[in-house]
Amino acid sequence: MPATSVTSPPVTSPPALSSPVTTRAVPGPPTAADLLDFARRTAADQALVDSLPLDPEGRTWVRLDGPGGSEAWLIGWPPGTGTGWHDHAESFGAFATARGSLTEHALAVRLPAGGWKTLELAEDLDRSRRLDAGDGRAFGRDHLHEVLNPSPDAHAISVHAYYPPLPLIRRFSRTGAVLRLEQVERPEDWQ
Repeated sequence: MPATSVTSPPVTSPPALSSPVTTRAVPGPPTAADLLDFARRTAADQALVDSLPLDPEGRTWVRLDGPGGSEAWLIGWPPGTGTGWHDHAESFGAFATARGSLTEHALAVRLPAGGWKTLELAEDLDRSRRLDAGDGRAFGRDHLHEVLNPSPDAHAISVHAYYPPLPLIRRFSRTGAVLRLEQVERPEDWQ
């Protein structure tokens, strides 16, 4: 597995960008399908994608206005970078690749809500998929994954949306079948 690096969020956040992509009116809160539709349409907006400043060593991101009160991000991935294993608390979401290619490794397991630091995983839980430009995927609550830009020389860019807005992210390390809770991040850590 390639080494991953994650850049800490900037000390001051850039203002949210208003995407020229029209967010269609959705009665009530958005569904995972609504978030996937938004992510795909936004990823297809070349002007917006081209406006993201890219760093040669660390991930960059700007917040977007997502549909129905969702949280959305445009993220730049330098070659060889990734998120590490994490979940999204009780939020569901979607992401789409706008440029380049991303690889998602996921675990088909629902983790206990709390009270643990180390879990031994059963066999056959691993899932992997490649998402090239234009590809996207939605996911439900309790989704545990890592996302990587496997390219040795090209940036990737993607759009992510979550609902409800992320209350926290739990970060994990993984050695074989052992998953260890390493850190809990709150919105003030990345906004």
